[in-house]
Amino acid sequence: MHGLDLVLPVAVLSAIALIQPPGRELPYATGVPPPPRAQKKGWERKARLRMGRGASDNQLLFPPAQDTPEAQLGPNFSPMRLTRCQAALAAAITLNLLVLFYVSWLQHQPRNSRARGSRRGSTSGPRVTVLVREFEAFDNAVPELVDSFLQQDPAQPVVVASDTLPYPPLALPRISNVRLALLQPALDRPAAASRPETYVATEFVALVPDGARAEAPGQLERMVEVLRAGGARLVAAPVASANPARCLALNVSLREWTARYGPAPSAPRCDAVDGDAVVLLRTRDLFNLSAPLARPVGTSLFLQTALRGWTVQLLDAPFAAAHQPPLATAHARWKAEREGRARRAALLQALGIRLVSWEGGRLEWFGCNKETPRCFGTVVGDTPAYLYEGRWTPPCCLRALRETARYVVGVLEAAGVRYWLEGGSLLGAARHGDIIPWDYDVDLGIYLEDVGNCEQLRGAEAGSVVDERGFVWEKAVEGDFFRVQYSESNHLHVDLWPFYPRNGVMTKDTWLDHRQDVEFPEHFLQPLVPLPFAGFVAQAPNNYRRFLELKFGPGVIENPEYPNPALLSLAASS
Repeated sequence: MHGLDLVLPVAVLSAIALIQPPGRELPYATGVPPPPRAQKKGWERKARLRMGRGASDNQLLFPPAQDTPEAQLGPNFSPMRLTRCQAALAAAITLNLLVLFYVSWLQHQPRNSRARGSRRGSTSGPRVTVLVREFEAFDNAVPELVDSFLQQDPAQPVVVASDTLPYPPLALPRISNVRLALLQPALDRPAAASRPETYVATEFVALVPDGARAEAPGQLERMVEVLRAGGARLVAAPVASANPARCLALNVSLREWTARYGPAPSAPRCDAVDGDAVVLLRTRDLFNLSAPLARPVGTSLFLQTALRGWTVQLLDAPFAAAHQPPLATAHARWKAEREGRARRAALLQALGIRLVSWEGGRLEWFGCNKETPRCFGTVVGDTPAYLYEGRWTPPCCLRALRETARYVVGVLEAAGVRYWLEGGSLLGAARHGDIIPWDYDVDLGIYLEDVGNCEQLRGAEAGSVVDERGFVWEKAVEGDFFRVQYSESNHLHVDLWPFYPRNGVMTKDTWLDHRQDVEFPEHFLQPLVPLPFAGFVAQAPNNYRRFLELKFGPGVIENPEYPNPALLSLAASS
């Protein structure tokens, strides 16, 4: 109990003490000691006999004046009476206590509670929990947002979710239906405290971005009715901010590690909403997602829902913007944008998205580059780890392989080194003019006698060489062949296999346990023919179909398969 809640009873007792001076005990006279206990019981019995067994205690305490114990006490007996002064004092104290109690009650209520009283929700209680996740701790309008929804309904459940305790602290109302959820596990909290679904008990949840406010009554209820009408799994309402919401088509391919955005053909129903919007969905749907409250909330939410085929209905009923919008200063916006980019990159990495394609063709890369390791580790059994996950080569790795292959081919051609597409790289060129979508390197054959023509290959004979573009030329540790790596950090590579003719057959000194690693007639290289590959034109064996069937078997171009079907089959993983 709050300290002020004790004021009224304590003060009432004090008022009684003021009215009745110490030493006076009702109903006896001032200055006259009470009769002994036995004497008192005696006259009470006599009085009951005279007045009947049904006499009340008041009648016993204040009986008629004649022949009463009071009269026997003497002429100085006088019943207690309130003076006008005492009555006025009692009234003043009571009035002040009532005022004090009312002020104390007001301090325990949310702001503007009197204004909200006439707009309470239905008797069944709110059906939607307002969940605030997208805000910056260093500069936000969350208190205004929360208060605006409480003005519409004081019982509105509100959950503000943050990874850690926001600093500076948020000025939230201290009432039971407004809660702060800290999502990062901590040693001193139970496991349930870090699970956001613990805080939501309603059928629906509305994800409300910072900078929004509720002004029109019933906005959330109208969104609920649209959602219940069917057709869309989510309902969104724009916020009248500087970043208005718009409908987009979104295709997510986990196999290709890619998200592609484009114009929505059926707006206002679409796959995703870009911009500031309040998004409403069923609570069970939200918390069945693998990352329900990952930030940025809009990016993570729609990547997950679009992958499941859920659509969103964008309403033409905007929420108002905050009276004092967050991030009003240039420094705050710069800081928020910087941290937002970092969060987005981390999110896409975690969700396995390496490439985002926007409408208009703009590309964003979130995978490996020259300064980072490649996206996968050592390959065992010709089967990279990502194939077991149902994915193909990450697009950033394919981009690096294309760049490395183009560069190496340019160096070889400039040095007069005869080369040709080999193995799986030739198969990819023959099949679709590019690297096979699940391949993890590029293979080129070269004439052993031409190695001395290339400065980089000569240097690699003695040790590793990093050229002016950052590519690493070296002799492979697995055998007598060369390898060109994308960078010192990123080991995506092109393998150069030196062949030499012997009795009209091309052979080499190092053989690996690959089915395509076989000798072949030299006439396939006389002449070499151009073939589009990975965005440029490379040299290939003539009659490359027969060349490939010699190495892989009949029908290899038309029947794709993973490198090691004994470990993992393309048909079984599809």
